[in-house]
Amino acid sequence: MSPLIKEVTMADIESSSEDLLYTVEDGIGRVTFNRPQARNAMKFAMYDRLAQICDEVGEDPTMRALVLTGAGDKAFASGTDISQFREFKTPEDALEYEARIDRVLVALERCKIPTIAAIAGACTGGGAGMAAACDLRVATKASRFGFPVGRTLGNCLSISNYTRLAALVGPAAVKDMVFTARLLGADEAKQVGFIGEVVEDREALDTRVDELAKTVASMAPLTLRATKEALYRIREKSRPDEGQDLVIMCYMSNDFREGMDAFLTKRTPTWTGT
Repeated sequence: MSPLIKEVTMADIESSSEDLLYTVEDGIGRVTFNRPQARNAMKFAMYDRLAQICDEVGEDPTMRALVLTGAGDKAFASGTDISQFREFKTPEDALEYEARIDRVLVALERCKIPTIAAIAGACTGGGAGMAAACDLRVATKASRFGFPVGRTLGNCLSISNYTRLAALVGPAAVKDMVFTARLLGADEAKQVGFIGEVVEDREALDTRVDELAKTVASMAPLTLRATKEALYRIREKSRPDEGQDLVIMCYMSNDFREGMDAFLTKRTPTWTGT
């Protein structure tokens, strides 16, 4: 394993407790990405803590639903904190990063209880990936969705992430989002199937998601678990290592270094295709 993408220790996860808040009430867990000053951009320890929570709630017979949301109304999560990419130098760095993201998203998908994304504001990159891996998604009218990697970093998603998105919204919508780097508004995201409901504002979002969580929490747990697992099995066909050449091509390119530098220095990147 690359020393740059080392396994996050328990100490790392515990140190992220302020960045990722977790509470439980009446069998409903609530995860809050708590970096509003950074548009709730995800650190590696936050991703790993989320996966840990998904595993824990699945083993607790008193848990009935898990809600994911972002602090404030500016962002659900704007993706991975880009500063963590500064030291990427080898193919192993890129592959282990995408493998980490896949592990987290699979943990969300295979969580034994229903997961609900409560989305306000930007839901992009890794944030959109997490939302897509949830069972249900509710968003405010001001929310925006997309994967603008073609405009920002020049990297790509893993095969499993493309597969998940294509199953949710269809290949044409995935190409539209990636090829144009545009962000979908809430109404369009609902139209293509990325989200299920649109509400007025943050207050309405919290009210509706609380209601929805209580509804699913009242259903037969084994019925919901079987449905989740069945749909996962229907979709999951690609090998875990499939598409590694594509990840390496993008992350090891001059364009990725250029995109990262341009993003962090707030300038427009100059792409060369190399």
